[in-house]
Amino acid sequence: MHFLRFLRGTQKLVTKKRWSSIWARGLLPDDCNILLMGSPGCGKTSVGRVLAAKLNRPVIDVDNDHLESVWGMTVGEKLSVVGDEHFLQEEGEALLKLNPSPGSIVSLTGSNPLHAEAMRHIRKTGISIFIDVDSRDILTRLRKMKVDRVVTHTEGESVSDTLRYRRNFYEKAYDIRVLCERFEPIESVASKIEEEINKIWSPPVYTSTRYTGSRSSKTEVESDKCRFTEAVLKGLAWDGGLFVLDGSFPQMTIQEWDRMTSMSFQERGLCILEKWLHPEDIHPERLRELINQAYSTFSHPEIVPVVRLDGNQFLVELFHGPTASFKDAALQLMPQLLAHAASKDGTSTRYLIVVATSGDTGSAALSGFSRLESDNIKVLVLYPEHGISSVQKALMRSVDSQNVRVIGVNGDFDSCQSVIKSMFNTGDLARDLIDNFNVKLSTANSINWGRLLPQVVYHASAYLDLVNQGVISIGEECDVCIPTGNFGNILAAFYAKEMGIPFKRIICASNENNILSEFFNSGVYDVKNRRLQPTSSPAIDILKSSNLERFLHLVTNGDGHLVKEAFESLHEDGVFSIGNELLKTISDDYNLFSDWCSEDECTRNINKVFKQTGYLLDPHTSVAKVVADRYRCDDRPMLICATAHPDKFPEDVLSAVGVEPERGNVLNMLRQLKDASDKPVTHRVLEASLTKPEIFSKVIEPSSEAVRSEIIAFCAE
Repeated sequence: MHFLRFLRGTQKLVTKKRWSSIWARGLLPDDCNILLMGSPGCGKTSVGRVLAAKLNRPVIDVDNDHLESVWGMTVGEKLSVVGDEHFLQEEGEALLKLNPSPGSIVSLTGSNPLHAEAMRHIRKTGISIFIDVDSRDILTRLRKMKVDRVVTHTEGESVSDTLRYRRNFYEKAYDIRVLCERFEPIESVASKIEEEINKIWSPPVYTSTRYTGSRSSKTEVESDKCRFTEAVLKGLAWDGGLFVLDGSFPQMTIQEWDRMTSMSFQERGLCILEKWLHPEDIHPERLRELINQAYSTFSHPEIVPVVRLDGNQFLVELFHGPTASFKDAALQLMPQLLAHAASKDGTSTRYLIVVATSGDTGSAALSGFSRLESDNIKVLVLYPEHGISSVQKALMRSVDSQNVRVIGVNGDFDSCQSVIKSMFNTGDLARDLIDNFNVKLSTANSINWGRLLPQVVYHASAYLDLVNQGVISIGEECDVCIPTGNFGNILAAFYAKEMGIPFKRIICASNENNILSEFFNSGVYDVKNRRLQPTSSPAIDILKSSNLERFLHLVTNGDGHLVKEAFESLHEDGVFSIGNELLKTISDDYNLFSDWCSEDECTRNINKVFKQTGYLLDPHTSVAKVVADRYRCDDRPMLICATAHPDKFPEDVLSAVGVEPERGNVLNMLRQLKDASDKPVTHRVLEASLTKPEIFSKVIEPSSEAVRSEIIAFCAE
């Protein structure tokens, strides 16, 4: 991208390991121009003047300061002479002659971005900033200015249609977007731009949840902090902790969230992720492509629709991806992010993604990674042989790709995950793989930051859907209840809240493996005397909740000492505890509530909801519904995360509603579900996937040696 080349060209002292002093201070290099663009009437000229005064920079208004001097006439006069048909070409040729003084604030015309060659020329001189003003505000300003047409406006077309057409060009030409509130004052917009500019020279970095300020094993090769792409490629931090953002989370005002209510899921995702990602890590133009590619696999046009279940309870249908699980919402995008990060590595290194799954992550990861057009990324999935549904197993075993391996393990999910963490932490296997096969290890579980971050999007989007449907007004609160095992899904809801989404209560729903609800009620996390109980909701059959580590890092304001001691104690002794003061902070300041549901309650609730509404809940969603009912509030709506389609658990759902399942014939059971109810509609992609022949059937013991042997054999191919 021209942007990266420019940054590297103007910052010759910058290396991968050391930022130049000018970046570290958050200042602009003297020769970097700031290019302001946006629709006519967005305030570019006025914002440019205010910004120039703030930064003590020269300002150029292309309309008044450049075009008129080149043409020897006003813009209006030129338009009258050449007409719309030739004006864009004339304007583009004039912009090609503009070589602004270093450090200038340049306010482009509304039509400059429509001339590709001219934009390539001017963008080489600096950073382009899109002043994204609501189209309703634009039209109001144009009416006040008595403007009833703009360049490229054709007869019979509304000004609104013309502005919408132009927006396509703005979206392809910016390095930074400034999302403006409705009727936001010019001074406020200029301040936002100044803040975003400073962030360019102070890019976000990531550190370990267990970072205490010093490292006994620190080497020149590794540093305590890294960029987004490195965090995604590594998966786990150097000390066995999880990567987290080093510093405060990006935030958006309620008025900025309001701008997003009418956007599509993909557009919302872009706006949100742009707040987290530096343009040098993933440029907005590329990020837009990755998002569109990822969610093109979903069967519902809204990607993650929100539907009313009953009363003030609403289901967030997270199961419209190719494997009918909420994991698709992250794992269709995460492989794209990882592949992008690998492409920036600048080496011929290959990557092996090792995944432990409790049922859904495996098939979602296989689906996402198998779509990549890359031979440099392989995926190996470990699943508990006797702890998942027949549909989950069939989905994974039937994936036909040379770059994937699927292996059953005679153990539970925790044993699969523990083996993987152990191999990552010791480092021996990693060294062998890089020395012998030029392969690096990574993971696609929610311990990987690139997997967790996309989940923030659908929680925020669900809230915006409630606003868009008129259930609440922007800024009003709602509750959210999430079936939880590894704590990644619910953690993303807390991150959305930190960004400014007004969730009141965030409710953690557990099944009979209720270690999380015990912890949040007692402050003691004790697995030493617990055995995993297989249930009908296997995705949350987990006792060692990985992302709880990130949550404790959040609620302790980044206390690496506390987190390190807690999880080292859990690893060594099977138990840790937190004090009453921190427990009170979690309940009072973060409004986390927790409860659990028995197998009998889960089954009876599927039947109850079916009789009352005709809707078929899968067992995980039923767990959340049972717990949500205990926290009903007439004053606020409740979002319930529907994390899997009922078609994924046909035996359990059919039995719950009183229909004898045709066991052993998955397709027939799906037809039975369809006959029982069309809410939700049959998952056609899932149905088609289940007709594929089985490719993998191998089962191994849950030992590091057995897994290591499989990994080495796979890498050697």
